[in-house]
Parts: sequence; structure tokens; C-alpha cells
Amino acid sequence: MSDQLPIIIVLAPLFGALIIGLVGSRDHRVCVPVVLVALLTSLIAVIGTLTQVLETGPVDYFVGGWEPGKMAPGVHGPVEIAKGFGIQLRVDTLNGFLLLAIAIVSIFVSIFSIRRANQEAASKTPQFYTLYLLLCVGLFGMTITGDAFNLFVLVEVTSLTSYALIAMGRNRRGTMAAFNYILMGTVGASFYLLGVGYLYLKTGSLNMEHIQEVLSANDFEIGRSKPVMVAFVLIMVGIWIKMAFFPLYGWLPNAYSYCPSTSSCLLAPLMTKISVYIMIRVMLSVFGWEWIFIEYAGWSDAVVILAVIAILAGSTLALAQRELKKMLCYLIVAEVGYMVGGAWLGDPERWGMSGAVYHILADAFMTLCLFLCAGIFAKKANATRIEDLSGMFKKMPLTMTGFVVGALAMIGIPPTCGFFSKFYLIRGGIEGGHWEFVIALIISSLVNVVLFFRIFEIAFFGAKPAEGHDHAHHHDEDDHSSNNQDPIDEPTLLEREAPLRSLIPLFGTAAIIILLGVYNGQIVEWIRLTIKP
Repeated sequence: MSDQLPIIIVLAPLFGALIIGLVGSRDHRVCVPVVLVALLTSLIAVIGTLTQVLETGPVDYFVGGWEPGKMAPGVHGPVEIAKGFGIQLRVDTLNGFLLLAIAIVSIFVSIFSIRRANQEAASKTPQFYTLYLLLCVGLFGMTITGDAFNLFVLVEVTSLTSYALIAMGRNRRGTMAAFNYILMGTVGASFYLLGVGYLYLKTGSLNMEHIQEVLSANDFEIGRSKPVMVAFVLIMVGIWIKMAFFPLYGWLPNAYSYCPSTSSCLLAPLMTKISVYIMIRVMLSVFGWEWIFIEYAGWSDAVVILAVIAILAGSTLALAQRELKKMLCYLIVAEVGYMVGGAWLGDPERWGMSGAVYHILADAFMTLCLFLCAGIFAKKANATRIEDLSGMFKKMPLTMTGFVVGALAMIGIPPTCGFFSKFYLIRGGIEGGHWEFVIALIISSLVNVVLFFRIFEIAFFGAKPAEGHDHAHHHDEDDHSSNNQDPIDEPTLLEREAPLRSLIPLFGTAAIIILLGVYNGQIVEWIRLTIKP
């Protein structure tokens, strides 16, 4: 049974989506239990597979038994399966922890979505959860696959479900944002598919490891050809569109701001992060470190400059926002710059690459924590703008505690994971000689200080007199006169706070943010088992 764990990771949510599609329309109450059982099954399979990886090394699974070297039935008798045929699933220390993060985030969001999904998705609960599980299938599959074309198929599964989840709401602006996302996503997928086609023409294979072997054979004889160069550019641009890498980010802010909060809480932490992982996987498993950083070293310098621009632009645009979710979306643009820049630093000990992978993990939970809080504020207090958070420390202290943890991690305060991910990225920048990346990262962290401490000030002390003097005055009078009123009219803390189904995933995420930071050394060492030379 343990040999089948990699495929169970993908199949569990797939069969869960099928069950909801067949039964959920008759009884909406079965949706959440089916989702939780399916995702918990994937989580158990991920833990089992990751344990094997840490004990014995990478785990390979060949779908349908098409393992190279085995015999398969042929027209004229059994034939040996050649390398590169069949679909390979591969779990190593590079993606094992990402699979774990996907499972945990999806479970937390499914708990958060109880009752909320039916209200936000216009009473389309079965359709929402079917798409939800199919999105998880795509995310798991993108992370675990070792086949370049199968990756394209799973990217499209993920994209199509994302479009629907963004448009499935009562906000018409979300529908328009989904349409813009469709246009950009289609262009990105087309670029990627064209690049894979060029690689197939030159190598005759779609298996990532086999492609790299062909490209690096005979002193990069094929790897230096112009079609391979074109394929590399097309694949990278396609992936950059999917991850919203500046200046290809135009679809992201509106898509994640105007979609239902249950959708944004799953999409914002995972979609761009897994796209960054795909870029790293393509760099290491398809083209190889030598091809990217030695044969064509000029690429890395150019991409790091683009990453610096992305970091500064995302942070600057975030400063101009008054809506909380919009501000967080522009911070995602800056965070993508962090990870792309770290992956392309090319420092000899590969600390930048290690920091980028660790930051994928860290940023997934930091983003989830902040988007959960944004969803709670919008639902319980009708607070969507930063000014609406006035006095929120008093009104909703538990939710604000979770927000503070996520914000401090985004700034980079120890012992949160955000501090250590930036530490590894800065170390990679220094050892790689890219001081511009180091400076941009520090400036972005200082911008985050301004952004989040402004929110802390408003939430603790209230809005400034210039923004709401009259409101504050009347509020004080109301407080004074309330001494003569029946205290029953005042909502209790329990009534003001978020329900338990929202606080459980919030505090679970906050705890993981701290635990990732405390155990950062061991996690990074495990990641480096695959990355380091």
C-alpha cells in the first residue's frame, strides 16, 4: 500500500469531487465532510511519502506501471519500456514540503468555508466544493509530476477551476476580473505549451529528467541549439504570467480582491507560490544548473534585475492602496519578486535557491493568515478598507492577534518564518554579489513596516481626527451615554469575534508560521538535499 501513496495524493480529492458532483446536489450537508475526508486522506498520503523521502531518498511512481526497464506487451511480443515513456510522479525534499503545505492550507480553508461558502457562492455549494477539490487535484499534480506535458494539463485544470472560483460570487467585478485572468492565463499556457513542443522536437521526450540528459549530452550539443533557447524563453514567460511576475501581474490584484473570501484564501496562498516552484523545477530538472548558470550565465543577471523591479514596484503599489485585500495582493507581487530573485541569484552554495523554496512555504502560510483575517473583518465587521479597522483590537482581539502574527512574519520579525526566509535570501544575494537584490529586499521590508504598523495604529488607537473626527466624537458621546443604557444592548466579545470555525484555521496558521521559523534550520537542510551541489 505504501507504494501507492504518491498517486493517492492526487486521486483522493479527485474522487471526492466526483462524489460531491453525484451526491452533493441532493444533500448539501455531505459536501464539507467529503471535502475533509478527501483532503485528510491526501494529507496522510503526503506525510507517509515525505517520511519515505527523508529516510530513503526521492520516491518515484510510474502511472500504469510504465517504469523504464520493465517489459510491456507489444505487437510482436514483450518489449522493454524505454526511459522517457509514461507519466512519472516524483517526490523529493524539494516538493515534499510543498505538498504538505498544500494539504494543510486546503484543509484549513475548507474549515473556514463552512457556512460561508454557501453565502458567498450564491447557494452553489456543491459546485463550489467540486471546483475546490479539482483545484487541489491540480495543485497536487503540478507539484508532484515529472512529465512536462502532464504539467501543462494539470496547470490548465488548476487554471480553469481558478477562473470559476473567482467568478462564483455575488460581486460582478469578480466576474470581470475572472475574464481578465482567463485572457492572461490562456496566453501564459500557450507560451508554455509552445516551449514544451520545441523541447519535444529536439529531444524526443517529455520526461523532465530525460530531457535534461539529452540537453546536456555531448557537452550541450543539443542544449546550445536555437530551438532550445526559444523553448526556454517561451516556457519562462508562460510561467511568469501564471505567477504574476512584474510586469505580467495585471490580472492578480482584481482577481484576488473581488472573488469570494473562501476562494481568495485558497488561491492567494498557493497559486503564485506553486507557479514559482514550477519555475524552479523546470530550471533544475529540465534545463539544469549548468545550462542556466554556466552556459548562459547572462540570463540570471537580467532576471535578478527584473525581480528587483518587481519587489520595489509591488511594495510601492501596496503603499497607495486603501483596501485591505488590494494591499495584500500587491504585496504578493513583491513576494513573487523575492522568490524569483532568490532562485536566479546563482550563488555557489545555492543559498538563494534554498531561500526561495523555503520562502514559498513561509509565504503560503503568511498570506493565508492575512487573507483569513481580511475575510473575517469583511464578514463580521463589514471592514474592507484600512480605515474600517478602527478600534479593531478592542472589537475583535483574537482575530487581530492572528493578524499581528501574519503581519510581523511579512515584515520579517523573528522568530517567525518570514525573518528566516529573508535571511537566507539576503545571504544568497551577498554570496552571489547581487547587492541590488539585497537592498531591494531591505527596502521592501521597511515598506511592510510602514504598511502594517499604520494598520496597528488605526486598529489600536482608532482613526485619525482628520479622517473621522466627527465619528470619533459621537462615538465617545455614545460610549458615555451608554452607561445609562441596558448593557444587554451592547454586543458581547463572543458576538463580535469570529466563530470557532474561522478562529481554528487562523490560529493553526499562526502557530505554523512560528513553528516554521523555530525549525527553519532543519527544514532548509532537508530542502538542500535536492538543491545543493
